[in-house]
Amino acid sequence: MALMPMKFDLAKRVKLAQGLWLLYWLSVMAGILIFSMGIFFKIELRKRSEMMDNNESHFVPNLLILVGLVACGVNAFGGKVCHDSLDTVKFTKWKTMLKTYMIGCVVFCVALFVTALLCFLMQISLHFALAEGLKNGMKYYKDTDTPGRCFMKRTLDMTQIEFRCCGNNNYKDWFEIQWISNRYLDFSNDEVKDRVQSNVEGKYLMESVPFSCCNPGSPRPCIQHHLTNNSAHYSYDHHTEDLNIWTRGCREALVSYYGGMMNSFGAFVLLFIIMQAVVTVGLQYLTTSLETLADPENPESESEGWLLEKSVKETLSSIMTKIKSLFKGNQVQEGDAEAAPT
Repeated sequence: MALMPMKFDLAKRVKLAQGLWLLYWLSVMAGILIFSMGIFFKIELRKRSEMMDNNESHFVPNLLILVGLVACGVNAFGGKVCHDSLDTVKFTKWKTMLKTYMIGCVVFCVALFVTALLCFLMQISLHFALAEGLKNGMKYYKDTDTPGRCFMKRTLDMTQIEFRCCGNNNYKDWFEIQWISNRYLDFSNDEVKDRVQSNVEGKYLMESVPFSCCNPGSPRPCIQHHLTNNSAHYSYDHHTEDLNIWTRGCREALVSYYGGMMNSFGAFVLLFIIMQAVVTVGLQYLTTSLETLADPENPESESEGWLLEKSVKETLSSIMTKIKSLFKGNQVQEGDAEAAPT
């Protein structure tokens, strides 16, 4: 017995075909949008690849690009089938490949779901990549003369300005590294020598942050140096003072930025799955209603369409039977191949 049968006449079939044709071309537009999202995401990852420990995964943006291209092709084909279904002569040339196309649509919906899931899960790996990458990037901040690292200072400064953040976890991360190059230090100065000699690794450490950490909205001039020394500044207490530098860490800011982007992409792909499922179901009703015309030569005759030719249980058992017969056929071929040399 067919699952969810429905009666159709010519008017209903025409309306269904026209509605599906419109939805299919809207799906093509959605596929182009998914493709564009993948390109945009890939560019955004490339922009800050230096701060991701070179471990940023381009698998998700590449998958979005591929899924977008496939969506355009699949839905353009479906739109063509719906257009030709208004003419029974043109429709006959598609009959042989419709079953394969329907299976492909189901597989494509599964691939879309996996893509959406990866958009949500990638935030975890991105968090660790940024944690290590920002930590290394801050160490290389001073190496403006070293090939391969000369743009790290500019990248970090622009990131801190754009995302209103400072350091990896917070501004105190800058206290633990030497971010001023030795070429700009006067080693004849006693204060500089004392700071370098007092450190086990011979680094010049200080309680200061780069200029890019400054908050331009602060009412007082930016305090970059001696941030924890209350006596170094008038009317200042670093425990209670609202610092005029960004207190948010760049890792948190970047994870929030990329995370929001990936959540939006994942939500859009999930909505697209619903749209894809609707057009697939509609095409199934349209094709079955055309195949069961009472009088194929009279397009105005009534017909019946359904979602599945048999019940769900019967359909699943039929699929399992075909899979088992396929495996048995392979085993028989292997057995014949082994027996031949004997």
